[in-house]
Amino acid sequence: MNILLTGGTGYIASHTAVVLSDAGHRVVLLDNLCNSQPDVVDRIASLVGYTPVFVKADIRDTDRLTEVLQSNDIQAVIHFAGLKAVGESVASPLLYYNNNVCGTVSLLEAMQRANVKTLVFSSSATVYGIPQYLPIDESHPTSATNPYGRTKLHIEHMLAELAHADPSWKIASLRYFNPAGAHESGLIGENPSGIPNNLMPFIVRVACAKLPVLQVFGDDYDTPDGTGVRDYIHVMDLAEGHLAALQHLNRSAVSFDTFNLGTGSGYSVLQMVTSFEGVNGCKVPHQISGRRAGDIAQCYASVDKARQQLGWIARRSLDDMCRSAWSYKG
Repeated sequence: MNILLTGGTGYIASHTAVVLSDAGHRVVLLDNLCNSQPDVVDRIASLVGYTPVFVKADIRDTDRLTEVLQSNDIQAVIHFAGLKAVGESVASPLLYYNNNVCGTVSLLEAMQRANVKTLVFSSSATVYGIPQYLPIDESHPTSATNPYGRTKLHIEHMLAELAHADPSWKIASLRYFNPAGAHESGLIGENPSGIPNNLMPFIVRVACAKLPVLQVFGDDYDTPDGTGVRDYIHVMDLAEGHLAALQHLNRSAVSFDTFNLGTGSGYSVLQMVTSFEGVNGCKVPHQISGRRAGDIAQCYASVDKARQQLGWIARRSLDDMCRSAWSYKG
């Protein structure tokens, strides 16, 4: 199958490109490079044995997207392209709605023109807002608490309505929890521009002395060690979840569905630090600060639906995440 990956040189997309290629699919990568580097294409090529087609373009360019879909005989799209920093979304909401929501409308219009109606969407656990119960299953009420999360939720509503209006569409929305780690080769991984927003790349940069210290926001939560607990999932497990979702769409009669991708359990900030130091033999200087406004004590997924319907489970450990993240330093 020929598969277009929007945001194709990004963190999760690059790992998914490897998994799809290893499964015998051909990937085409489209990215505007606003938060990734073009050398990722060569890194992927060294892992999969062929050089994927790379198109530098913005998903809001509907005509260009249509041409890419048609000229590469694309049969399915995995839609990763989107801005994803919560703080930035609060400061620049129009930027996020324009890029994420308008960009998705553009993609869907191009897919309709090219008669490509199989889509896996990169959503987020932020669509659940503040957890009302744990673990969070797909029936949990949705209520995003920031513009980034609202763009994801708005897109999910749009996709559901599209599939309802035209059941020939096959769409899976994957609600990620907290991706971490890198490919075991160390060739691809998470390399955000500027100060990292996610915990693992921040830990790596502190361990490399590129940043002075890790701020741990709060140690008085109702958790085993007082620090916040999140459901961290190895990026390669997450990538394999996309392959499973694509296979599910090809055999299912359902036009639209949502799936959590997580491990079903949580790790605290200090557990992450301790594991990283232990498996990599290095130190991560850290200090406790006060809680951040809006942070919650715990958040982790129920993954029963993905296991039962996709035949997918996360197989890699926290130590695997920490070891692989250290092997990739950007």
